[in-house]
Parts: sequence; structure tokens; C-alpha cells
Amino acid sequence: MTQSAAGVMDAVLHPEKPVPPSGPAWGAVISLSLGTFGLVTAEFLPVSLLTPLARDLGISEGEGAAGQAMTATAIVGAISAPTVAIITKRLDRRTVMWTMTLLLILSDVLAAGAWSLAVLLTARVVLGIALGGFWSMSAALAMRLVPSHLLPRAMSIILTGVSVATVCAAPIGAYVGDIWGWRSAFMLAAAGAAATLLVQLITIPRLPPIGVASFRSLLDVAKIPMVKIALLVVLLVASGHFAGITYIRTFLEKIPALDVETISLVLLAFGIGGFFGNLAGGLLAEYSLKAVAALAPLLIAIAAVSLLTAGASALASAIAVAAWGFAFGAVPVGLQTWMVRRAVPEQAQSAGVLLVTVFQVAIAAGAIFGGLLVENAGITSAIAYSAVATFVAALIVFVLGPKRET
Repeated sequence: MTQSAAGVMDAVLHPEKPVPPSGPAWGAVISLSLGTFGLVTAEFLPVSLLTPLARDLGISEGEGAAGQAMTATAIVGAISAPTVAIITKRLDRRTVMWTMTLLLILSDVLAAGAWSLAVLLTARVVLGIALGGFWSMSAALAMRLVPSHLLPRAMSIILTGVSVATVCAAPIGAYVGDIWGWRSAFMLAAAGAAATLLVQLITIPRLPPIGVASFRSLLDVAKIPMVKIALLVVLLVASGHFAGITYIRTFLEKIPALDVETISLVLLAFGIGGFFGNLAGGLLAEYSLKAVAALAPLLIAIAAVSLLTAGASALASAIAVAAWGFAFGAVPVGLQTWMVRRAVPEQAQSAGVLLVTVFQVAIAAGAIFGGLLVENAGITSAIAYSAVATFVAALIVFVLGPKRET
């Protein structure tokens, strides 16, 4: 039996025995990255499989099955972030993470076997619980798995799963769905999540709760001045990003008038840009957290303005969208690290809960507000809001952001 496997067996037989990680637990960090990959892949699969999914379930694509699935996941994620943290406040953190991965597997299996829209939405609700619970604890766990000066690097590794899923999930889902059927794509995702659970069982050390989460603790953390500023920045950046990027395909179809194949390449460039932005954000945050938190939204604003002023050019639009993806890839690293560092270790999870909740609310608000702008004032108005919101966020960080690096 390997040392890691022996550790798992000892944890099962002697749950009262503390097993703190010795040195940076990079294996556990990588297992959390695998978790983010599985969660984001599951979240976006309905979009790439909409046509065959809608046909099999007898749903009109016009009924917005994919949209309903995405909205259900986001709403439940916002609610479950604080709820899961409070319900599980006495449990070992690794047990909670294992449970969230189990829920991810259950969601994928339910979706694969769905025979109606109601069953599909049930699967998405289960996924929302897993998303909210996982994201609310990931930064706090990273803080305990590695030394403080390595936290940005750990967060970058964890969030790499998001970037890879953003690049791969849609094309792989569409390809697998076309060859073996859309249900096989969800089953493949379930198999990947099962492998992730196995890695997590082996690598995540025992992590007893060090702070009791409650609504009072959330309010206490929310009262910290720098946390208030960070949450305002999160609201502006996330709403600005999703107000514009949700309708970027419509923009590319209407303004530079790109064909479907070219649009696909541009969106792939967006995803690849996000991957490298995530890596760059993690490296830069080790030297200047304020720079990451400010420069990322500023680059989004510049990209949005470029689309508005030079968007008729196919090349200019492609470069702007890729730059947008690069910038947003760095956003979660900077904001999550900022949030958990503004709180004492016992409050790190509460800070993560607040971040996830506000981020999910901002996603919904941004998409809805962007839709209203597009419907009433045209596609460019949504891009303009993205530019304004992200520029204001960057300005706030420059003026009111952290004064020293910690």
C-alpha cells in the first residue's frame, strides 16, 4: 500500500487523529483543479448539446432549454454557497469537498438519463449545489494547503481547470455528442468526475474546520472595509463581463459579419486567452496583487472599447476578443486571493462564500441587464456597459485597493 493510500485508510479508521499537511500539498491543489474542470465542463455541456438534447426530450430550442438549465444552476449556486458552508460547518473540509464531487457525478448521471426537461433541470439543481459548495471553500482550502506566499500560485492552478474547461468543454461535448449521442457526453463527464473523486480521496489531507460559518460570520466579514471594496469590484467586473460576453457571438455576426467557422475560431481564441491569462494572473499576483486586480478589468475595458471603435474589422475584433479572454482569465485569481487575504484565517471560508454569492448574482444581473440593453438599444450598448463597468472597477482598485502586498 502506498503512503498516500495508507493515509486515506488511517483517516477512515481514526477520524479523530489530526493529519495536517506537511509542506505544500500540491497533489491536493491539483485535485481541486480537476474538480473545477469537471464542474465547469458540466455547467456548459447543455449549450454545446442543445440541438440533439432538445430533439430527444421533445423540447423546442426556442423554449430556451439550455438557458433554463444555465439559469437554474447559477441561481442554486448563489443560494447554496452560504447554505452549504453553514450546514457543514462542523465537518472536515475534505469530507465536504468529496461530497460536492459526488453531487457532480450524480448531476452528470441524472442529465445523461434525463427523459424530460424537469429531470434535466433537477440535474442542474444538483450541479448548482455542488458549484456553490465547491467554490465557496476552494480559496480557503488553498490557503491551508500551501504557505501564504504561494497562495496566488495555488489559486492559479485551481482555476486552470476553469480555463481548460472553457476551451475544451464545448467542442469536445459537441464532437462526442455527434458521434455517440448527447447522453454519452454527460456519461463521459461523469467518468471524469469519478476519476477526480479518486484523486481527491488520495491527496486531500484531513482539514478540520477552523472557523464556524454562520450568517453572523458572513456579516462580520462583509463589514471589513477592504472586503466591501473587493465585493463592489466583483459586482462591477462580473456584471460588466457577462453583460457583454453573453452576446459577443451576436456582435461578431452583425458588426464584422463573420461566418460561423470564423466565429468559432475567435471564441476558441477567447478560451485560449483565458487559459494564459489565468497563468499570468497567478504569477503576477505573487508580486503585486493590486496590479492583477486593477489591470485585468482595465484590459477588459480596453478590449470592449476596441470592439466599439474598430469592431468592423475582423482582425481587430478577433484580437479584442482574445485580449478580453486573457484579461478575464486573470480576474478570479486576483479577486479570490484579495478576498481571502483581507480576512483572518478563521474568516477565509466566509470570505469565499461572499465572493461566490456576489459573483453568481452579478452573472445573472449582467446577463439580464445585457439582454435588456440589446433588446432596447442594440448590441453595442451591452459592450459599452461592459467597458464602463470594468473601467470603474479598475479605477476603484487603483484608488482604494490594497496599499501593501501581503
